[in-house]
Amino acid sequence: MKKYFFTAFLLTIACFMTAAPKINITNIEPKNWYAGMNDTRLQIVLTGQGIGDAKVTTEYPGVSVDSIVRLDSPNYLFVYLDLKDAKAGDMPLTVTLGKKSRTIAYPLKEREKKGYERMGFSKADVLYMFMPDRFAQGHEDNSKVKTRFPYVIDRNAPSLRHGGDLEGVRRHLDYFTDLGVTALWLAPVLENDQEEGNGQSCYHGYATTDYYRIDPRFGTNEEYRRLIDEAHGKGLKVVMDMIFNHCGDKHPWMTDAPSKDWFNNPNYGLQTSYKLTTVIDPYASEVDLAETVDGWFVQSMPDLNQRNSHLMTYLIQNSLWWIEEFDIDGIRMDTYPYADAKGMARWMKRINDEYPNYNVVGESWVTEPGFTASLQKDSPLNEENTYLNTVMDFTFYDRMNMAKTEDTDDWWKGLNRIYNTFVYDKLYANPSNVLAFLDNHDTDRFLGETNDTLALKQGLALLLTVNRIPQIYYGTEILMKGTKKITDGHVRRDFPGGFPGDTRNAFTAEGRTKAENAMFNWLSKLLHWRQNNDVIIKGKQTQFIPWKGVYVMHHEYNGRHVLVILNGKSEEAEMETARYKECFTSTVTATDVTSKRRYTLSTDSNIKLRPKQTLILEY
Repeated sequence: MKKYFFTAFLLTIACFMTAAPKINITNIEPKNWYAGMNDTRLQIVLTGQGIGDAKVTTEYPGVSVDSIVRLDSPNYLFVYLDLKDAKAGDMPLTVTLGKKSRTIAYPLKEREKKGYERMGFSKADVLYMFMPDRFAQGHEDNSKVKTRFPYVIDRNAPSLRHGGDLEGVRRHLDYFTDLGVTALWLAPVLENDQEEGNGQSCYHGYATTDYYRIDPRFGTNEEYRRLIDEAHGKGLKVVMDMIFNHCGDKHPWMTDAPSKDWFNNPNYGLQTSYKLTTVIDPYASEVDLAETVDGWFVQSMPDLNQRNSHLMTYLIQNSLWWIEEFDIDGIRMDTYPYADAKGMARWMKRINDEYPNYNVVGESWVTEPGFTASLQKDSPLNEENTYLNTVMDFTFYDRMNMAKTEDTDDWWKGLNRIYNTFVYDKLYANPSNVLAFLDNHDTDRFLGETNDTLALKQGLALLLTVNRIPQIYYGTEILMKGTKKITDGHVRRDFPGGFPGDTRNAFTAEGRTKAENAMFNWLSKLLHWRQNNDVIIKGKQTQFIPWKGVYVMHHEYNGRHVLVILNGKSEEAEMETARYKECFTSTVTATDVTSKRRYTLSTDSNIKLRPKQTLILEY
């Protein structure tokens, strides 16, 4: 009898162990997709315990299963579909694991716009870059949002979260239109659910832990869409900051990566050298190149391996999803050259094929124009096309920040540095698709800790008139200062008036000081003048070598002219108008854009300039 019961017990256990497992799908990415895309291929990633052993079928009209891919982890299944003739609707996906089946209704949506109808940012725009955490708080209390890891909001700590959110941005959309910018570049807003401590946090947003979710401390996906819709209603574009080079070290991939080669040098096996020249060096050694592109950016940001085709497809589709689902108007790609060049070219070609009028700008922090130009689409300097439309002009940033303190006629210093910068525009396949700036969230503010508004006006006058896409860093219009001597947080201070308890509100004229209003009004006038101004947007640019400390740049379009004049010296100077007679065929009266003062341009009447004076004359 005992032997019978023991045998029965073993049979019961055996039956339990061999019973069909329960199908547990914990995540599906992307959440939905779109019928009518130019490229009809779709990768769907299923996540769940043991899901890698499953089979997936569908009987949806116009859809076929192209392939099922199982990688090293048993908890991921990569399903590749062809949606060639699919119409919008709920596409049933039947997942079979053992003797169990589960059918998922996967949404295929109609596209809101055709691909060619999506117009990206361009030279006609002025981008305003800011960090949502430091700009404005809209919700009453963001310190109690549910996250996996605890966090602290402390506005007195430069490197902790300060509580800004998307609702705070939405409530200040009129501020942007009053200022005169046309596009908003928000630092990354995707979830950064990271461990925080030792006075540090991921308030900046560059350590993604969920590529399909807005960080709940900033708001929800729905709030992000509302912000974009209302921005569009006011004529403002929205540019999304993305990061393909790395994720956060608390991303679920870190505890269960789909494949062994999902990351480069797992467990912080290699720190990047930050030496970006290796990516274009024709003589670069393998070890030097690997130390640049395969090393981790920092210990908390693991390096993703874009050579893994499944990972790259995931990232490509993620960017397409945000464009289709949320109507973003452009992408700024962080740490662009640190990622695998072929993988990024594949991404950009897909973007361009799907959205021929769209725009993406890649961050490329090297201050030599030859390097930057080589990364641009159709560059003759690169054997393989990058397909990257727009590159960031760190050369302009670098030379402007050196020139601002150099009171000299030396050929290689002062405003001569700026002249020599534009000499190399012939290296660019398209100089109009280069994004220029004076400062941003990663640099010292242009003012540093000074009050040199004359240098700031010269920098802004050039930035907003030269053959570039201009980007302004938040707070420049109210003379915000700061350097990175201690921490990045000192150049990312809170915008005054954006947070409960602020003693003044710099979003209003009443809350700004006299000096702040003077700069705001000067810049706002210039920004509004620039909008739809074909002389600046489409005109021919001619520059003159700085002469006796005076730098002149001329723009002309259909008989309309703009003359930008900078006195680079801290003493009075004269613009010897006879030297610039090619800019006007007869005596003309020109008007300064910001002061409305009139000036006569003729070959026998010089223009006297005050120390560090800036004139923008139109005629």
